[in-house]
Amino acid sequence: MVELSAEELRARLPEAVRVYVTAMGYPSWATQQRIPVWSAHMSRAGWRCVAAFNERDELSGVGYGYSGDAGQWWHEQVRRGMQERLPPERIEEWLEDYFELTELHVHPDAQGHGLGEHILRTLLAAAPGANVLLSTPEGPTRAWQLYRRLGFTDVLRDYRFAGDPRPFAVLGRPLPLER
Repeated sequence: MVELSAEELRARLPEAVRVYVTAMGYPSWATQQRIPVWSAHMSRAGWRCVAAFNERDELSGVGYGYSGDAGQWWHEQVRRGMQERLPPERIEEWLEDYFELTELHVHPDAQGHGLGEHILRTLLAAAPGANVLLSTPEGPTRAWQLYRRLGFTDVLRDYRFAGDPRPFAVLGRPLPLER
């Protein structure tokens, strides 16, 4: 388990995005679509990345995030959803100062052994912000179990992001995580 700099992740970006594509069950062509997105995220304020490697130095899990801010695509999508469902003071409580947990993925061959939790705890241990927010597809998954166990609560449920017909949940919790 190591924290990666932007340069270190960039050197392994195709491998990291393949972990994401495999874990999410996306088609392999999605790898080339996501590489530029992940690369752009690396320049955002507060960006942090944690990765786990197996004994053959292959990436088995990766997580990253950054300080969320107005004008970012995800921030604006979530704000729009919150405006439809939450009072203004609740919106500001969540969006005023948060770390966006953008990606957290463990290769299916490495799932079920606590690696995702370890990556998440390491990533959030020094994350900036008063809160952490994330989005995840709706449904019973190991990710849901992890987030609930660590105290994440519902911010938005059954939300649809522009360009994706699947329902998502936006979950959040105050920082820091307790040990």
